[in-house]
Amino acid sequence: MVFKRLLGSLGVGGPTVDTVLDAGAVLPGGSLTGQIRLKGGNADFTIEHIVLELVARVEAEHEGGEHEGAVVFDRFAVGGNFRLAEGEQRSVPFSVTLPWETPITELHGQSLGVVLGVRTELSVAGAKDKGDLDPLAVQPLPAQEAILEALGQRGYTFKSADLELGHIRGTGQQLPFYQEIEVAPSAQYAHAVNEIEVTFLANPGGMDVVLEADKRGGFLSEGHDSATRFTVSHHDVKHRDWNGEVDAWMRQLVEHRASYGAHASHGSHGSYEHGEHHHGDGHSHRSGPGMGTVVAAGAAGLAVGVVGGMVAAEVVDEVGDFFEGDEEEGEEG
Repeated sequence: MVFKRLLGSLGVGGPTVDTVLDAGAVLPGGSLTGQIRLKGGNADFTIEHIVLELVARVEAEHEGGEHEGAVVFDRFAVGGNFRLAEGEQRSVPFSVTLPWETPITELHGQSLGVVLGVRTELSVAGAKDKGDLDPLAVQPLPAQEAILEALGQRGYTFKSADLELGHIRGTGQQLPFYQEIEVAPSAQYAHAVNEIEVTFLANPGGMDVVLEADKRGGFLSEGHDSATRFTVSHHDVKHRDWNGEVDAWMRQLVEHRASYGAHASHGSHGSYEHGEHHHGDGHSHRSGPGMGTVVAAGAAGLAVGVVGGMVAAEVVDEVGDFFEGDEEEGEEG
């Protein structure tokens, strides 16, 4: 998608800018490439700098409830300090490295409902202009995809995904927010768990997998949250029994009320704390297709598990509203 924007600060006749991302989804920690296409206005201008911003739609909870807003989570200087002649056309290629904790927005090409964008800031004659958002698609790392597929194979079904403002204590989290992928429990644990939230915190050496279960209450007891953390490597993804590991993780998550313990063969785990949590109703499902298949079916509007037509309808509308709202806000400025 290409966005054109006239520099409002320079009025009619100023230079225009198109930011064009190379086609295809990118990986967390991978390279984002593209071109920034400039066209000179009715006079010569000095382009002082060109900056790319990575922007995410993030939820924040407070005493009055919850609200969403745009958060810039990285900035890259990709050009500048050159003269753009009247009517001149110039292309500035760029290649930047995404943070390892960049949230994933899709699985097998189907949207998870998380909204990321790339925004171009152009500084000309001392005036800065933030252009429109260009949607950014991020696919999972091999380990992330393997874990999500194993969850689907073991009967867990995708419910929703969002970004939460805040930090998870006890981890090396770098970004000001974290991603939660909510899944409904398998039939084995539906009696004990309402929902399970999965958070990936990747880094160059590996990845923390933070799991949180919203437990059901008993006859005379209240429900509560149980959480644990595991560490996996990027290097042995193809040689691990992910179904077996996910089974072991979930068994420990549900059965152990403490959020810490000794080391296990499948990875390390320890205590941690989220910020606020979301709770939902539990659903039981048979073991079936992988998570990617379930999400794809939901995007097609089929009533599969708890996904149904959510991705095809609500998420697409929300993505459009987010980018359109940002564009309108920029034009008013």
